[in-house]
Amino acid sequence: MESLFTAAALRRRELLAAGLASVLPLAAHAQAWPSRPVTLVVPFPAGGSVDLIARLYADPLAKALGTPVVIDNRAGAGGSIASAQVARAKPDGYTLVASSQSSHLANPLTQPNPGYDPIKDFASISQLARSINVLLVNPAVPAKNFKEFIALVKSRPGELNFCSAGPGSMGQLNVELMKSQLQLNATHVPYRGGGPLVTALISNEVQFGLDNLAPFLPLIQSGKLRALAVAAPTRVAALPDIPTFAELGYPVLNTTSWIGLAAPAKTPPEIVEALHKAVRSVADQPSMVEALQSRGSLPPEAQSPAQFTAMMSERLAVYGDLVKRAGIRGE
Repeated sequence: MESLFTAAALRRRELLAAGLASVLPLAAHAQAWPSRPVTLVVPFPAGGSVDLIARLYADPLAKALGTPVVIDNRAGAGGSIASAQVARAKPDGYTLVASSQSSHLANPLTQPNPGYDPIKDFASISQLARSINVLLVNPAVPAKNFKEFIALVKSRPGELNFCSAGPGSMGQLNVELMKSQLQLNATHVPYRGGGPLVTALISNEVQFGLDNLAPFLPLIQSGKLRALAVAAPTRVAALPDIPTFAELGYPVLNTTSWIGLAAPAKTPPEIVEALHKAVRSVADQPSMVEALQSRGSLPPEAQSPAQFTAMMSERLAVYGDLVKRAGIRGE
């Protein structure tokens, strides 16, 4: 009798254990997201334009999500190392990356093996900001406006130097696009990062560049550099006399650079949508719009994740063709 009772008890325990085993995974899966801090990986050093925008969003995004957003700077290979790490991270919504045209456009097009595909390996969530680009010259260059500058470059083929933050960087790609549009001949001089690039421009070691406005705005306002054109939807309030490329007749050159937010591919659609809504709620706040504009940036376009991905694909096609024709190679 006792053996029968024991056998029945053991059977009940086995059934209970099996039931718990089947329920626990469902309970874990059903656990509300987010239930712990979210890590936002910035694939560049602290203090750069991507880092500054990511930090602008960290606190208000944490409030919108109801959980801390922790910035994790992982610099290296122009953003490729950290971007590849995030691409391989668990797609659970807790590891994100601040994407940009450097890490998700220039690197995949110019580096032989960046370690990720910017479209297939990520779920793009939303733009965070748009960066205005500016055509800059050293004041010693005898060209007071865009028309005079183009005439000067054409009269001295190959003699004027332009700078970038490295081979295959967006600074190089921007100028190469301008060269192809205007049939210009100028010499590329790459530097290792923005600091040496600024020094070279100020010292007239190189004569011009086409890069993000934000770090150069104080130098333009102080007269140490001269702006000739901006890539922006309208003229920049801080530079009201400087025309846009669209005004000058070159709409192809008038695209802003973007900084965005992405998760690993296969992140659940409901988490991507929740992140998108949170970003949009922050981006639309007047305080965020003001903060972005004060840093030489523009508010992000109100694109859905699908629209953001489509925009990236279009730019990859445009610049990809340019990279092939010009034979551009990154480091």
